[in-house]
Amino acid sequence: MKPLVPVSPLARLVLGVAFFVVFVGVWTLATLGGYVSQTFLADPLTMLRSGHTLLTEMGFLHDIGMTVWRVLGGFVIAAALALPLGVAMGAYKPVEAFFEPFVSFARYLPASAFIPLLILWAGIGEAQKLAVIFIGSFFNLVLMIAVTVGETRRDLVEAAYTLGVKDSGLVRRVLLPGAAPQIAETLRMVLGWAWTYVIVAELIGASSGIGHMITDSQALLATDQIIFGIIVIGLIGLASDLLFKALNRRLYPWAQLGR
Repeated sequence: MKPLVPVSPLARLVLGVAFFVVFVGVWTLATLGGYVSQTFLADPLTMLRSGHTLLTEMGFLHDIGMTVWRVLGGFVIAAALALPLGVAMGAYKPVEAFFEPFVSFARYLPASAFIPLLILWAGIGEAQKLAVIFIGSFFNLVLMIAVTVGETRRDLVEAAYTLGVKDSGLVRRVLLPGAAPQIAETLRMVLGWAWTYVIVAELIGASSGIGHMITDSQALLATDQIIFGIIVIGLIGLASDLLFKALNRRLYPWAQLGR
């Protein structure tokens, strides 16, 4: 191993799978070996059997679908509004000076703290859950996009002006294309954060979703079902992350060099 030297795709896959194998092995040894009580941590086999029961007999597929819909819905709304505002803040310093203090303030406010207010304002329906995801994603997206656009190479900007580009053309033809790969990476990261917000929203006042199932399982001390729900969240998040990476590589192949 050498610092910053990339590994081959095969080696990356093998190393990634190896960690999961070691993790499951330690988990199996700790539970089936009697080192940890089943009351506090179910073993992998019991967890899989409970997961099969949840999927085939208890309507867990519907819960999964509801959670995915909420994540995508809240995230898409946040991204659709954050992109133009973030680009405007990064490109135009007066816009940044106007919005940046409030955005920096708001991004430190925990989305979960708004749940009691949102229940009062919007009830316990879908609007409340989408709003939690929106609050948790929007302000971080705006600031990260603004920083990315604002860090566009100055030599590219000066070259564009030298060639006669106008201000609107500079944003469209230089700032946006230059920042697009990093903006896509920002969207990928914040999508992962959106999953934490939706589960928090579903833990309170929800009648469906993965978070709702986890809350019900907690009341029954069903750690096998809780663990299965957590693993499902991780698997869906991992799948969405890999899809996002594949899409980014396809759209911006020049930005992947050296990775």
